[in-house]
Amino acid sequence: MAPPQIVDFMGFWPEERKCCVNITFDYDSSSAIMWRLPLDIVAQSRGRFAPKVAIPRILDMLDRQGIKATFFTPGWTADKYPESVEEIVSRGHEVAAHGYIHERMSEISAEAEASVFTRSMVALEKVGVKPEGFRAPYWLIGDRTIKHLVRLGFKYDSNFMDDDMPYMLDWKGEATGLVELPVEWMLDDWPQFETSRRAPEAVYNLWKPEFEGIYELGRYFGITCHPQAIGRISRLRMLERLISEMKTKGDVWFATCKETADWTRKKLG
Repeated sequence: MAPPQIVDFMGFWPEERKCCVNITFDYDSSSAIMWRLPLDIVAQSRGRFAPKVAIPRILDMLDRQGIKATFFTPGWTADKYPESVEEIVSRGHEVAAHGYIHERMSEISAEAEASVFTRSMVALEKVGVKPEGFRAPYWLIGDRTIKHLVRLGFKYDSNFMDDDMPYMLDWKGEATGLVELPVEWMLDDWPQFETSRRAPEAVYNLWKPEFEGIYELGRYFGITCHPQAIGRISRLRMLERLISEMKTKGDVWFATCKETADWTRKKLG
């Protein structure tokens, strides 16, 4: 992959905003467990915490803060909990694609991957969504995945970890037309809360200094959260505290992934 073009990013963001913040949620619910461990009914119940408790709680928090977020949603979640996904849309948030049942794209056949995209698009269209962005389950993609994104007219991808600014994605020397919104495991709540079982204050102490550095550099800060993890009340209060402190800067652009991608294309494309 060709390296991203070198750009002076000071003054990059709209309306003289100094940096961009994306708050994103991977709304997996029980999809990953249904794919990997369909007989584990207790693990499935943990996933149900998302539509039952976490999503209403998260949406209310976002309303209080007056910001919009992006929910990367597997087609299975949209099929299983359509009213929940419709509520996300009705509150003004973006819904983007995230596979069908949280499949590992690099571990399935070409035919299966094509079917994943078809089923995902159909499921999201049933709840009134034509997704413009894609984030792969587990951030596992390959050549086939990128070809599907181009073929289906996606506008942005959010899987690579090679920058802390969005950029136009070239692949194997060719322009894809996709904006890449980079991610980072450190800024993902799952390894923090579900793998390492860290306390909310410990995660705050990890995320806050990273934001402060990104703010000083005028770059891009993207957090990846999972409703069944971040939706536990002590953790969500930590996230709301962080958002509130970001807002006190006065010149942070809180944008959805679509808004960020559209702006990046306008500036670089």
